[in-house]
Amino acid sequence: MTRKTLYTRTSFVAAAAALCCLLWGSAFPGVKLGYEWLGIGTDDVPAKLVFAGYRFTLAGAALLAAARLLGVRVFRLARRDWLRVTALGLFQTGAQYVFFYIGLAHTTGVKGSIMNATTTFFSVLLAHFLYANDKLTANKLAGCLLGFVGVVLVNFHSGLIDFAFRLNGEGFVILAALIFSIAAIYSKRLTRRLDVMAVTGHSLLIGGIALAAAGWLGGGRIAAMPPRAAVLLLYLALLSSVAFCLWNLLLKHNKVGQVSIYNFLIPVFGALLSAVFLGETILEWKNLFALLLVCSGIALVYRPGGKSAEAAAKSAER
Repeated sequence: MTRKTLYTRTSFVAAAAALCCLLWGSAFPGVKLGYEWLGIGTDDVPAKLVFAGYRFTLAGAALLAAARLLGVRVFRLARRDWLRVTALGLFQTGAQYVFFYIGLAHTTGVKGSIMNATTTFFSVLLAHFLYANDKLTANKLAGCLLGFVGVVLVNFHSGLIDFAFRLNGEGFVILAALIFSIAAIYSKRLTRRLDVMAVTGHSLLIGGIALAAAGWLGGGRIAAMPPRAAVLLLYLALLSSVAFCLWNLLLKHNKVGQVSIYNFLIPVFGALLSAVFLGETILEWKNLFALLLVCSGIALVYRPGGKSAEAAAKSAER
């Protein structure tokens, strides 16, 4: 069985895509636990950037090392390709996670995982204007509306009277999702010509170094690394490298819609794992209903029969 045949088998695609979503969903409680175990305060932005920088530098280095062992010439890129990969790393990994790490510190893991699902809807809307063969359909429009209603609903208190939305919390998580949607379009173009593992590894490594440098320049420090925090950091790094690489390989050998329909599992796993590991409330009816709306919206967007958004080729981690 060839590698391409393996990646296109329906059962393998389903299992691998679900695994990616589980890993990305686990990043929401993982990052918040990291803040707690490392003693990083809510407003200590530089230390958050250092934490993020360590994670993605390790992730990129691990992925490039794995690619090199598999025979990929990860450092043989043309000058213009180096510039493009660097730009991708600074934007997709660097800029996105500045907003993601700050935003997640000012909201719950449950809300953050649901808000982050807006990546799919932004991708669909962007694709309408960028791709002639990927215009909005009734399904896509209805799915986007359902999803955004769910995002609005989760920001209300249980009595649906007070609207709790903070720019540096929920707003930053949504902004991170928008940045990732834009960067995914650029990344998709690069991986048509270049090796997936090389592009992903360099993007993570370059973005990680930029995040750590920004944190250090801002005075951010991680004074001590308890054993459990070190294990968590290693896990977060590996989940990024494994999930990104596996997801991109699935996309390379399958239709985007066949893979991306599993995006609805990310907020499900993120909310459930946040409830388990952070003790957050998910059983409030508005949280459950918001989660149902968001997942239904994603499923409707990728409903068989319509063309899927090219820009939704990559979902995000967190």
